[in-house]
Amino acid sequence: MKLTRLNHLPIESVSHDAAIKKQVMLRMGDVPHLTNFSQARFQPGQVAQAHAHEDMHEVFFVESGEGAIAIDGIPHVLTPGVCVAIAPGETHKVSNTGNTDLVLTYFGLQA
Repeated sequence: MKLTRLNHLPIESVSHDAAIKKQVMLRMGDVPHLTNFSQARFQPGQVAQAHAHEDMHEVFFVESGEGAIAIDGIPHVLTPGVCVAIAPGETHKVSNTGNTDLVLTYFGLQA
């Protein structure tokens, strides 16, 4: 059993953009096949540039805020309650298009 509390976790940078911050609730090795379970906050105007993961699936759930995610160049709107699953190799770019923080809870699974 592992118990974490979001309000007790350190804030760290995401691997592909030091300006975007996250809190990691579970890491690789905590649960089989899980690479991470985290929450990220994008400030208004912040963008995670297009990238792909060849070795993992990634699932995003929008907690709050407004944004957009482009998957292989096709844009999709992000609003609270939206869930998006990204397959290995799919290029994705996340942008905060709103006036408040875009909060995403997400996890990765080994491919």
